[in-house]
Amino acid sequence: MQRTLQDLLADCSTERGFQFSITCEVCGGVWKSRTVPFSKARVSPATAGKKVVYETLYRREKEEARRQAWRAGERRFSRCPICQRWVCDRCFMVCEDLDMCTQCAEKLDERGSIVG
Repeated sequence: MQRTLQDLLADCSTERGFQFSITCEVCGGVWKSRTVPFSKARVSPATAGKKVVYETLYRREKEEARRQAWRAGERRFSRCPICQRWVCDRCFMVCEDLDMCTQCAEKLDERGSIVG
């Protein structure tokens, strides 16, 4: 089964905000999404009922922040059609016949220009 970019999103969130990262499978460089603050981060729930509401709100906001991070990551990462790894723009090349990661291009003696 092929990994999707969503599978590579690592959760870096805290109680105060949501952030996700993706690691390039070639160079190991880490991209982090912008931090999205939790709307109730500085509010203490006054009752047990409010705590349940805030926990539910936290999960909802976190899922939305995850979707935003995934969409932003799609603009910065590409899947190499040869090795199937997800790579950052610094490790992805536009080649004459088929775009691919820099490592595959080197192995196959392909020339091109790096995206990022």
